[in-house]
Amino acid sequence: MTHRRPVPPVRSDPHMMDELRAEVRKFLTEQRAAGRIGRGVDSWLTGWDENFSRALAARGWLGMTVPAEYGGHCRSHLERFVVTEELLAAGAPVAAHWIADRQIVPSLLKYGTGVQKQAFLPRIARGECFFAIGMSEPDSGSDLASVRTKATRVDGGWRVSGTKLWTSGAHRANAFICLARTAPADAEHRHSGLSQFIVDLRAPRVDIRPVISMNGRHHFNEVLLDDVFVPDDMVFGTIGNGWQQVTSELSFERSGPERFLSTFPLLAQTAEHMCRDALPRNTDLGRYVARVAGLHQMSTAVAGALERQEPVDTAAAVVKVVGTSTEGDIADFADLLAGEVSDEDAAYRAMLDEAIVQRPGFTLRGGTSEVLRGVIARGLGMR
Repeated sequence: MTHRRPVPPVRSDPHMMDELRAEVRKFLTEQRAAGRIGRGVDSWLTGWDENFSRALAARGWLGMTVPAEYGGHCRSHLERFVVTEELLAAGAPVAAHWIADRQIVPSLLKYGTGVQKQAFLPRIARGECFFAIGMSEPDSGSDLASVRTKATRVDGGWRVSGTKLWTSGAHRANAFICLARTAPADAEHRHSGLSQFIVDLRAPRVDIRPVISMNGRHHFNEVLLDDVFVPDDMVFGTIGNGWQQVTSELSFERSGPERFLSTFPLLAQTAEHMCRDALPRNTDLGRYVARVAGLHQMSTAVAGALERQEPVDTAAAVVKVVGTSTEGDIADFADLLAGEVSDEDAAYRAMLDEAIVQRPGFTLRGGTSEVLRGVIARGLGMR
């Protein structure tokens, strides 16, 4: 059995981004003081605020890694990591631009045509174009090889039919990248025959139906595609190469700070309550702070590896598995202490309630922990 390093080392000076961190924190303090934003948990999924996204764009904090020719700012992956980490730690409402900036931007830069880059990248960088992800399907779980959405060749493009589920923000987004089957799977290669398409979510024959959460909020959707026409210039990447492209995208989806900071605002508020004796002191607080600090190092290392264009599939899976379990444990920790919180502390109660409702999804979205443990085992050469 061969053992390999699961996460690459951190090769950058940890203080080289201190000035940028301070700048982001100052901006957030000003936004909060002006009443423009609040503080929430799971804000990258639930905090949809297009005005705030445009305010970030005005500061050059969207499309940071996009080349100037496409309206971007030519910044590094590590600089973008610092900005997103500070936004999440503060519980800022970043859901509107999150998927477009996190996942669609690097995918477009790697696989997009010149037409697609010009059509979407400048608008994403300005906070004017929002994306969703069209991967998951009913009864498919994390097994993307079982995708049943089908794309059929027609004159001038493709006709796409099928259903996508748990599509975050689809009711507000402009488009999504849809994974569809364009040819039967090879018996020996289950992931063959898959392709990706950029689908206009406002197009005819696209039906978006809400999936309401337990607390009555609407983030998720079921998207029904009924023979939707997609022109040839919106084929994303290469026909038949969908699985390889999706795998590349998932490294960005699984390794970022959103995989361990969804409940950090709750942890920070819990610590503040302990400091002013509104909650009893509990030594487990230090354990969770240490876990978050370790995950920060791991996720920073992956951001550096992405900057160097190194393969990070295994490392991203490690961050996701450890990070999302930590997020859930923080919610449980705060929940156990909740009986000690004053009934008058409505803001803390609301934050805690939101964390509890969102908690079941932490280890499911972006790939279940069970599936990702398999990815890690294979990546480490374990049999």
